[in-house]
Parts: sequence; structure tokens; C-alpha cells
Amino acid sequence: MNLKLRTLVFIDRLTFEVNEPQACTLRAVLKNDQGSVCSALETEVTQERQIVDLEGLSELPYGEYTLVVSQGDDELKMRLVKRI
Repeated sequence: MNLKLRTLVFIDRLTFEVNEPQACTLRAVLKNDQGSVCSALETEVTQERQIVDLEGLSELPYGEYTLVVSQGDDELKMRLVKRI
């Protein structure tokens, strides 16, 4: 999976770019530091290069989060920070 996150710090949305040569289903889950799911997104990537937004994050409390992005058996975890 070829994924590029625009920034590791977010306020109200996460934007990442997916570079896949074929169509696939992408699932993104944002978890807080206790492991609870705060937001989830499942989308079909239909282009070789596609921008995906995980929106509606402005009501989350400030702190550290983990973004888990999966495509089939591939999984990628990233530590992120929500700030003011």
C-alpha cells in the first residue's frame, strides 16, 4: 500500500493521498490513546492516485491518536496529534 499523509498534526480533518495501480477498498480508522474508535471511513479507490479526506474531527479532544489504514491484508499504523 502506497499512502502519503499530508501532516501528522490535524485540527478538523485528515487528508492523505493513495497511490495504487488498481482499484481497491481502503479502510481508515482513527483511535484515541485508549484504543476507542473515534472515526472510521471505508472507500473505494478507483483511480491510480486519489485524495481521501477523513472529516468531522473538530469535536475530538486534543491529544494523541492512532490512524490505522488497511487494504486487504496490508495494514499501516501512524501516530498523530490533534491540536488547536
